Amino acid sequence: MSDLNLTAEVRSEFGKGAARRIRRADQIPAVIYGHGAAPLHIVLPERSTVRAIRGANALLTITVDGKEHLALVKDVQRDPVLQIVEHIDLLTVKKGEKVTVDVPVVIVGEPAPSVVVNQEEVVVSLSADATHLPVRVEVDVTGRTAGQHVHAADLVLPANVEMLTDPSLLIVHLAEPAVVAEAEETEAAAAE
Repeated sequence: MSDLNLTAEVRSEFGKGAARRIRRADQIPAVIYGHGAAPLHIVLPERSTVRAIRGANALLTITVDGKEHLALVKDVQRDPVLQIVEHIDLLTVKKGEKVTVDVPVVIVGEPAPSVVVNQEEVVVSLSADATHLPVRVEVDVTGRTAGQHVHAADLVLPANVEMLTDPSLLIVHLAEPAVVAEAEETEAAAAE
């Protein structure tokens, strides 16, 4: 995962009115915290920040008054109606530090004909180096047949990444389509 560079300004005004003025000026209020340091309240440029945080677990290099802060996006508050970014919480990280992140699970490939893929979990928790976070974890269902299962323990993870989710958690279940199963039951009952 590559880090993204943003330039920020220190925020001096606080409260709802100040936050509204900041957003009207096409900026986003944010806070950087972690490692026992005092929280640093900042203002980020809206357009480049929204582009930077599109991916899961975005790692940002934020320059404030000439000093660089390596930070992981921990929370993005959005307006429930307009879906604009209202505030961002950023966690300070250090290169080589292990962090816990939730990573999306993506299904790839095509199962055997007439098999339905049911995805039971859409994210898994992982522990990984802050500068080498996986963007996603893929589950290959190519050629799999009905009745097969993929558990968290079966997922293939990149090097130096540890699974924190319960290994027995069901991620993907492959089944026959419900219509086909009902038709087979009806045929079996008619044959008797």
